[in-house]
Amino acid sequence: MIIGVPREIKTEEYRVGLTPHAVHELALHGHRLLVERGAGLGSGFGDDDYQRAGATLIDSAAEIWARAALIVKVKEPQPGEYGLLRAGQLLFTYLHLAPDPTLTQALLDSGASCIAYETVTSAGGQLPLLTPMSEVAGRLAIQAGAHALEKSQGGRGLLLAGVPGVKPAKVVILGGGVVGSSAALIALGMGADVTLLDRSIERLRQLEQQFGGRLDTCYATTHNIEREAVTADLIIGAVLIPGARAPRLISRTLLGSLNPGAVLVDVSIDQGGCFESSRPTTHRAPTYVEQGVVHYCVANMPSAAARTASLALNNATLPYVLELADAGLSAALLRSPGLRAGLNVHQGRLTCQAVAEAQGRDYCAADTLFAA
Repeated sequence: MIIGVPREIKTEEYRVGLTPHAVHELALHGHRLLVERGAGLGSGFGDDDYQRAGATLIDSAAEIWARAALIVKVKEPQPGEYGLLRAGQLLFTYLHLAPDPTLTQALLDSGASCIAYETVTSAGGQLPLLTPMSEVAGRLAIQAGAHALEKSQGGRGLLLAGVPGVKPAKVVILGGGVVGSSAALIALGMGADVTLLDRSIERLRQLEQQFGGRLDTCYATTHNIEREAVTADLIIGAVLIPGARAPRLISRTLLGSLNPGAVLVDVSIDQGGCFESSRPTTHRAPTYVEQGVVHYCVANMPSAAARTASLALNNATLPYVLELADAGLSAALLRSPGLRAGLNVHQGRLTCQAVAEAQGRDYCAADTLFAA
């Protein structure tokens, strides 16, 4: 199979869809790899690295899209790439379609088949291709929040850990999944006072055991979220409903009751954001202030640690890329329920129920198209 790796063109996106070690594995399986020149530079991988791994370097992204049967990316196609997708092509990348009807329509119009990393499932129902980026984003969320709390950044002028005689900052984490637990790990390691809220008592019990009682846990009712938010210095939004739009947990009304200079880090911004006042930002201009509260809503947060993120992502995606390339789309989807769960668009049909519900569209279940 011809596999294409175009350079990412989303603003300040430095990750790469396939690293040289992944290219080498695919080449050993007999596949042809077309890599756009400079695609890996943002992650510290040079063109020579790709050539040694067995890739053919291509100057034009359009040529890659035109020749490759399988396109492997990191981020969703940008408007300039919509017209490059074609019928019968397979796209494997993060999509986050629920809050983006324009992109959804473009993918439907293309006739391509599009598998979203974030909805591929494991045998146990986990999200194996979302997990590594959630781990990176959760850890980065605390770094970003600690920086935004500095007075020069518009924050309260607090040191996350405090000092002897001065209390540490209070960090509130909304969501106890991979992002939330990763954020808790770093926040506790930095010496903050950390409270995590989730709607699963079992998950709260696991986290309390994991952190040896150093983490305060709380059931996530509306009342409890509001009570913890108004005393917080840093709030991490880490909620996820796979494939669907994130629920809004902090309203604009509540925003006005938060501490002046408090910081909101919305890791859920790819799925529409979990704060009503959230809007996507970039690494170049990562924050804005609304009602005296600093918002950090970078939509591709892991790109700040592009090399770590690319390596971690490829460790997770490579087995699936190999399966798709070796077996072809139909055979791979027939034998893998987890990959079928990742199929969001197929030849003009929407195949993800959560996206359909978020956008009020009809959908066709992938299981009905690829039934054993």
